[in-house]
Amino acid sequence: MTEDTINKNTPWQKLPIGGNIYTSGNAEEFKTGDWRSTTPVYIPEKCKQCGLCLPVCPENAIPCDANGNRGEFNLDTCKGCGVCAKVCPFQAIEMK
Repeated sequence: MTEDTINKNTPWQKLPIGGNIYTSGNAEEFKTGDWRSTTPVYIPEKCKQCGLCLPVCPENAIPCDANGNRGEFNLDTCKGCGVCAKVCPFQAIEMK
């Protein structure tokens, strides 16, 4: 049985074991950027490309090129949590 065969008429005896995850649930797949109430604004002239913001983003919404330099936010996936702004020592990210 797969998750596709479960419906409102499926008896509990036929349900899969709880806690199984069949597909990813990340923002990249579901475009959760619409949930955002604040938006990060990247200020390139303040950014020193230290990369501290990259690993703290829970949705991988900060792109990085082959040279390790960051780019503009992917607002399709950014939820606006502001963690990136809090860790930036150069104030290169502001939440609006």
